[in-house]
Amino acid sequence: SRRAPRLPAGCAAPYGSMAAPGAAAAAAALVQYVVLRGDLGRPPRSWPLGAVVAQGCHAALAAAHAHRQHPDTRAYLELGGAMRTVVLEAPDEAALTALAETLKQHSIDHEVWTEQPENVATCLALRPYPKDQVHQHLKKFKLLK
Repeated sequence: SRRAPRLPAGCAAPYGSMAAPGAAAAAAALVQYVVLRGDLGRPPRSWPLGAVVAQGCHAALAAAHAHRQHPDTRAYLELGGAMRTVVLEAPDEAALTALAETLKQHSIDHEVWTEQPENVATCLALRPYPKDQVHQHLKKFKLLK
């Protein structure tokens, strides 16, 4: 997990301390899961690394924006440099689509990013959740390598 950079003495942290007392500890348990298609970066597709990373960025931002009023999303965003994001790999579009359907069936807020004009589902991201509420649906996916 990544640590926030140290700030010079007298400088405020990004986002300040906007969270209510005690909220920081609760928010620290929040995680945003991003699931990218692993086949995009390998032959025969072989998308450039930057293009694949962009798909994850688009999905994460879309999920945070769509659910920006949810208390967990707000608390997560207030963490600034202490936000925790886990990037997982779906082997292909079929696995990504199946995951999206499972999440929908369990009323788990998420966004699927579909690249245009190709109309190809490339990634999905959940809004920030406490890990214990969603991990069971994601445990079969490995960390993206």
